[in-house]
Amino acid sequence: MLHSKTFLKRTKKGNAVKTVREHYLRDDIWCSAEICLLCAHTEPVLSANALFTQLLNAPHYIVPDTNVFLNQIYFLEHQAIHDVIVLQTVYEDLRNLSLSVYNRLRTLINDKSRRFYVFPNEHHRETYTERKKEEPLNEWKGRAIRSAVKWYSTHLEKASNSGNIIEVALLSDDVENINNAKAEGILAFSVSTVKEYVVGMTDYPDLINMVENFVDIEKDKKICYEEHFNATKISNGLKNGTLYQGSLNISMHNYLEGSILSTVEGVDTQILILGRLYLNRAIQGDVVAVQLLPKSEWSRAPTSAVVEEDEEGDASTELKDEQLGKVANEDIEKPKPTGKVVGIIKKNWRSYPLSYCGYINSKFIKGSATSTISENVFVSAMDTRIPRINIRTRQAKNLLGKRILVAIDSWPKDSKYPLGHFVRALGEAGNKDTETEVLLLEHDVPFQEFTQQVLKNLPPEGENWKVKKEHLRDRLDLRHLNICSIDPPKCTDIDDALHARLLPNGNYEVGVHIADVTHFVKEGTPLDEEAANRGTTVYLVDKRIDMLPPLLGTNLCSLHERKDRLSFSCIWELNSEAEIVNVTFSKSVISSKASLTYEQAQMRIDDLKMQDDLTKSIRILNELAKKLRQRRLIKGALVLASPEVRFQLDFDSQDPVDIEMKESRETNALVEEFMLLANISVAEKIHSKFSKSALLRNHPSPIKEKLEELAKALSSFGLSMRFDSSKSLSDSLDKAVIKGDSYFNTLLRILTTRCMLPAAYICSGSFEAKDYKHYGLATNIYTHFTSPIRRYSDVIVHRMLAASISPDQAYSNKLTDTRKIQELCETLNHRHRMAQMAARSSVELHTNIYFKGKVEENNGYVARILKNGFIVLIPKYGIEGIVYFPKNQTSSNTTPPVVYNSHDNCLESTTETGSKISIKLFDQVTVQVSVQGEAIQKLKIELLKPFIHGFSVSTDSTKNNNDADVMDIDEDESNSLDKKNRSKKKESRESSSGGGSGKRKKIKG
Repeated sequence: MLHSKTFLKRTKKGNAVKTVREHYLRDDIWCSAEICLLCAHTEPVLSANALFTQLLNAPHYIVPDTNVFLNQIYFLEHQAIHDVIVLQTVYEDLRNLSLSVYNRLRTLINDKSRRFYVFPNEHHRETYTERKKEEPLNEWKGRAIRSAVKWYSTHLEKASNSGNIIEVALLSDDVENINNAKAEGILAFSVSTVKEYVVGMTDYPDLINMVENFVDIEKDKKICYEEHFNATKISNGLKNGTLYQGSLNISMHNYLEGSILSTVEGVDTQILILGRLYLNRAIQGDVVAVQLLPKSEWSRAPTSAVVEEDEEGDASTELKDEQLGKVANEDIEKPKPTGKVVGIIKKNWRSYPLSYCGYINSKFIKGSATSTISENVFVSAMDTRIPRINIRTRQAKNLLGKRILVAIDSWPKDSKYPLGHFVRALGEAGNKDTETEVLLLEHDVPFQEFTQQVLKNLPPEGENWKVKKEHLRDRLDLRHLNICSIDPPKCTDIDDALHARLLPNGNYEVGVHIADVTHFVKEGTPLDEEAANRGTTVYLVDKRIDMLPPLLGTNLCSLHERKDRLSFSCIWELNSEAEIVNVTFSKSVISSKASLTYEQAQMRIDDLKMQDDLTKSIRILNELAKKLRQRRLIKGALVLASPEVRFQLDFDSQDPVDIEMKESRETNALVEEFMLLANISVAEKIHSKFSKSALLRNHPSPIKEKLEELAKALSSFGLSMRFDSSKSLSDSLDKAVIKGDSYFNTLLRILTTRCMLPAAYICSGSFEAKDYKHYGLATNIYTHFTSPIRRYSDVIVHRMLAASISPDQAYSNKLTDTRKIQELCETLNHRHRMAQMAARSSVELHTNIYFKGKVEENNGYVARILKNGFIVLIPKYGIEGIVYFPKNQTSSNTTPPVVYNSHDNCLESTTETGSKISIKLFDQVTVQVSVQGEAIQKLKIELLKPFIHGFSVSTDSTKNNNDADVMDIDEDESNSLDKKNRSKKKESRESSSGGGSGKRKKIKG
């Protein structure tokens, strides 16, 4: 049946044009209900096992209207809700009103187990509803929805067996729509009765917590945020330069301090946003619109660390600047651009099922121990950058002492904190398995088992797969070469191997051979899609979350010794100065002669009695690596300290029993240099073929403001720092040495790391060539090629390289699609960043377990000065923490024991005799370390020396005195190094007997 739609459309010139569009109506559209005997569907979506609640006392399908999806999507996402009819009218409305909710709905529709069916009511002859002349749009949509619900109800009554009737119920929050539906004989529920509806679903008692009636939530009379600008006002402000856009980054030490990166008066800089009201309901990661404050209100002093509200003082206590001790000479400090959030362009709220991990503090619970009354409680998020979340629950008492998941639903302007709901409990706080699940969820790490669909893509021979003759076609047979791998002890996912030999002309042949993962991971397969989603292998202290199934990652792809393996080889001819004469790339077959540890390879180099061919090959590699490294340093590559913390784990419990420093040898640098050289050579090759879509890795120049602050601190030691180029910065770091303090230079390099922006994956077509550079490595182009077992970026690069060296080889259009490659890069950047943070959190967790029940005295170094304390680094354990001013300092009217001097950026105290004690950047201090807080399980660090009355603590409770002279940092590529040894970790059982597999902890800041 042909119908026509007539409407007016405004042109760009402002003229109105009458448009007629043909609209076809059909009578063969199925209802998709399993019980229907009339429709000829073969794979119905809606099940005979429909929803059931005691309120209705009959099985039924629900039909939500648009507003229910917009305001109650979390309820519909709960696993209890299934067999939902999504009308076309509602579906298209959502696409126009909220893309985020629309995408969440699409996820539900694609999940076959949830049985959400999209019914094209506007194309069905019996449900099509023509809009009346001058009828308001919302009234027409309401009629269209009711018409479809009524048809469904009548249709199923006729089409089903008499004993198997399923009702159809409209769910709406529009009172008029509900009343009209009931008047028309339609079964309908309002949102206000959803709570009653859910109470009747006896199999899901937790669902009551997810349908909170926020009208009942008490409003905070003491606070009222400013209204956000509308989209038009924000757009105009961004265009005329009165507003600034950026992703909000909240301080790890102060959830009331945020910043965005932007350009102010032609200079790339940070815009600070200080205080609850100026943050204006924005949370970590939100894309916000910021308006600058008058320059007279710009911030001068450094940040304050906020004591967690659940552990210290009243929940409503908020540290104010004027309460944090006296600030001397504040007017001398250069003010920093400071602003306020006036709009949220894109929210970063986590969607179910991710949600936020947290815990309920007992002080917020008002009911009795046996009370099941619904009450409001605050959930403190594990991520300290997230504000407390106000939820209503009947299970508050039962949830005490547990880690739980909650979701944010809204944040009204008259509510001090965001409003949310309880999702589910994870387990007991402090339990290692629970805390590990928390850190994986918090950092969005996919850790589910590989599905059968994915595993079906593995070789059917399983572990019996062998290299065959057909594999040698178009591959170099390099099994005769003295190839070996050099890795940490017990490494099982071996990505790379090397060889070197002297050529007749006096030059050297050097090969880097990388696991040929793409032979097994075919583009577009479920296995490939799963690897792309995971993005990277995640290394925790006691376990590894693999990107690839173990059959590939630790077996068939891994370059084990004396096993024939498929590889992708990068082979150079180098002269005696390690300069490239030529380079070739080829698929190959290798057989590693030995899987060596760094220590074993070093012993071969050092033991001159060993003169076998393999040892000679390693010595050649070592000498050439030294020359490569020297040339990189001359070009300006940065070198930062990178000792690793290693946990020794108990064999049975896998709890840490000791922490030790990992020794770095020449062989670590040997492997690093050739991995860097391979990555650079491959980057040049793939860019020559895929100039607009090559997957590269760049590292931008650091923020000069941060380096200026560091240079100012150095000047007090009579040292200077130049940073107009990576070369000048590298030279400055080399010269910054203080006699008698061997650790000073190490700490300086660590603090320099904080001034760096992170390295990132980019698509070459999305950037200018000058922006391909990798600042830390001092190279104009770079990529990741050498670790395809653990990084999906390398898988893509392998495919690009294969296409680059084989002109006749067909390749997917995906490799030339600039937009898709850039989108992939953004996903991989997120996964890479989250994997690093998860690894650091795992180190923190095991450090807390190690210190539980202990009180230790340790040497540390001041890494940052705050207005109400300082951040200390403890080299022995590679950890950091805040030493806070005593609580009474913030409320006493008397002279505090410590004041902040902004001119010298230090903390000062005057003794009873009148002498001065100061604490400044780089100072050595002695601190006491313990674990406190049953809920948060955090380190407590207190000052011992220098002793400041009213600030320091006595040493009576200190049990151990541990000297420390080595600092441990995380070494991301933003630190300019891309060391392979940090990524190779021991497996959990092996680590328990051999020293653990701990990852370094990056100093936060």
